[in-house]
Amino acid sequence: MHFKGQILSEEEQARIHRESLNILSGVGVKFYGEKALPLLEKHCAKVDWESKIARLPGGLVEETLQAAPKSFILGARNPVYDYPLPSPVSRYCIDGTAAFAMDFLTGKRRYGTLKDIENGLRVFQQLEMGVMAWAPTCASEVPAHSRPLHEFFAMMKYSSKHGEHELHRHEQVPYLLAGLKAVLGGEAEVRARKAYSLIYCPVAPLTHDGAMLDAYLDLGQYEMPVMIMPMPVNGTTGPASLFANLCQANAEALSALVVYQLANPGRPLIYSSATGSVDFRNGAYMGGTPEMGLQSAAMVEMGRYYGLPSSSAGCTSDAREPGAQAVLEKLVTTFPPVSVGSDIIVGFGEIESDQLLILEQLVVDDELARFCERIVAGVDSNLAHDLYADIARIGPGGNFLKSPQTRLAARSKEFFTPSLISHHSYEAWLNMGKPTMYNKARERVEGILAAPLVDPMPESISRELDEILLAADKELAE
Repeated sequence: MHFKGQILSEEEQARIHRESLNILSGVGVKFYGEKALPLLEKHCAKVDWESKIARLPGGLVEETLQAAPKSFILGARNPVYDYPLPSPVSRYCIDGTAAFAMDFLTGKRRYGTLKDIENGLRVFQQLEMGVMAWAPTCASEVPAHSRPLHEFFAMMKYSSKHGEHELHRHEQVPYLLAGLKAVLGGEAEVRARKAYSLIYCPVAPLTHDGAMLDAYLDLGQYEMPVMIMPMPVNGTTGPASLFANLCQANAEALSALVVYQLANPGRPLIYSSATGSVDFRNGAYMGGTPEMGLQSAAMVEMGRYYGLPSSSAGCTSDAREPGAQAVLEKLVTTFPPVSVGSDIIVGFGEIESDQLLILEQLVVDDELARFCERIVAGVDSNLAHDLYADIARIGPGGNFLKSPQTRLAARSKEFFTPSLISHHSYEAWLNMGKPTMYNKARERVEGILAAPLVDPMPESISRELDEILLAADKELAE
């Protein structure tokens, strides 16, 4: 008896699909850059070159949906972390490109650095529920023209799990390719292993960043997977109702899918989303809300409607500091997508609407993820768990403490054992120093950072990446 959620009925999924096709063919989508519009016009889209808006016929959308792979394996630098899509379980990605980090030693909030990327990924590498690495902050100290490369290569160095990140313009592509070949052993391995992917967010409403899209299309010949993550916000960059926002987000995702599949049929894509809402009192963006959880889950269902690997944002919070609000909001935004079967949930480690990395939060989020997984696992009703004989033997007024079945249950996975929560008596809890989830999480982070790097990259390859970055810093500035 597994716990399974449902947000959209089959009829509602079909309605969203039809409405999305109406948006794509009637309203259209704006494509900046040099590559997308000629490609779309060649395949019978109606292109207004002055406005850069393309109207996509429904038949073209359906055709490209058929071309997109329905399953593939996300590789990793260490193949033990290869992750098949779709997955029978939900796993997690560290949240990415936050502007700020909380300094682990001083507790001060400051701009993120390469050292924060290193520390965040060293912790994430050892989390049970994490399968996808991402550079968790921006590297504020490096040149802007080569910054995503520094972030990408730091991710490669400090995590051997599957990694995703972004590029900003096509001039950065050769340097990324050189790094991928160095790490994976050549062009053929880049294509075959799919150890690194790209995250792509259309610009809501209904617009595509030309420089980024052109760069990603350049990488299509290497079969580099793309996670398509539309991010319309109810009431600002998206319509005010949840249903209409889902329709727009789905249209944006489909518009990206069409271009990627026309350029490189069969390129692996992951259908995703990160919809938020606006605080109608002050205009602030909010991601740690029940509506965020509901929309994330609904978009996962739309990805399943198309038969695509489906991920989502989740585990998100608008809290300004670690604590009860962060835990509550992260649980509210994690459980809905878990309950509908999201393959990967993006959100570990950050609060403040995905803008502040906190190392202890990574460990707390891993614990929350384990709680959610246990609930979704449900109740095991197989014959081994039918303990009528125990009930009959002990009878009214007895107890089951000495039953052999109780001893077996204490060591089984049926009863979840948390690692950060204390269930000691009040007196024992006082004697232990009143430990909290965050206290225990900090102790674990301290242990990880004090220990040697797990699964390090060979030093020779690390030096080669550094040389590529030196060239990028100099040549991209010209």
